[in-house]
Amino acid sequence: MRMIPLLTAALIWAAPASANPDFWVNEWPNTDFDKTTVENWVEVLSGGPPKDGIPSVEDPSFLAVAEETRLQPREPVITLEIAGEVPRAYPIRYLTWHEIVNDVVGGVPVAVTFCPLCNSGITFDRRVDGQVLEFGVSGKLRNSDMIMYDRQTESWWQQAVGTAIVGELTGTELVTLPSWMEGWETFAARNPDGIVMDQPPISRRYGANPYVGYDGSRKPFLFSGELPPHDIPALARVVRVGERAWPLTRLAEEGEVSEAGVVISWQEGQASALDTQEIAAGKEVGNVRVRDASGADLPHDVMFAFAFHAFWPDGTWMLPN
Repeated sequence: MRMIPLLTAALIWAAPASANPDFWVNEWPNTDFDKTTVENWVEVLSGGPPKDGIPSVEDPSFLAVAEETRLQPREPVITLEIAGEVPRAYPIRYLTWHEIVNDVVGGVPVAVTFCPLCNSGITFDRRVDGQVLEFGVSGKLRNSDMIMYDRQTESWWQQAVGTAIVGELTGTELVTLPSWMEGWETFAARNPDGIVMDQPPISRRYGANPYVGYDGSRKPFLFSGELPPHDIPALARVVRVGERAWPLTRLAEEGEVSEAGVVISWQEGQASALDTQEIAAGKEVGNVRVRDASGADLPHDVMFAFAFHAFWPDGTWMLPN
């Protein structure tokens, strides 16, 4: 796999953790390490950048769909449609470099998150017991998945599951909101009066993929856990709904499946953000929507198979008959 300098540097800087949290105490003096659900601290690794080395975005600016000129038709965005509010698109070309956007939509404080190493894009409600949290990137990984932290208590949160794993808020679960990844053209055609996040005022190679060829790799970055069963490639995409995972290859072949109380549809129109150096030129991965029987959108994630197996080892694989 060929990587441009950001990920190459991470490979050089990444250091193994010791088998207890003492390794991180000096770096995180405000985090309560006596409260944790982490049993094997060897799983927690530095991904390279330090705390806030990948800067989250606060109070993002937006453009009208008609004013957006940077995005190409198949570029992936995370779509958030909250009833009564103008639909919003958060381009992956920005989230690749920032991983978390703290926003407020219709009075709801949200965290729009993307972990490139797991292809995991999830939106959370930032409210916990009446307190509004603001999230940043810790620079730590567990099972190759981003560990977020909140700036109020400096608790650590596992992005893939939306649960605090270290600190004062350990065991607290964030509410996941329905959002999904789709191509820009698909979003814009459905929402001509929608808005899209504007380019942050930070110098980054927006539109470029720092993880060239990653989703064609045989092995995940900084991951030593068990690989998926059923001969499913580690970096194959799966659609996770709760504790079930549908291989994307099955959905692309069938177009739509209706089972286990959900309806999952697939249509072409989205480029992989983790393939070619230019995100817009990535291979086709398609647009996925997950709804219930009444047609309401459901929270879900399109993640790599190894990550699903790591966080849901007893999960159900929804394979073709």
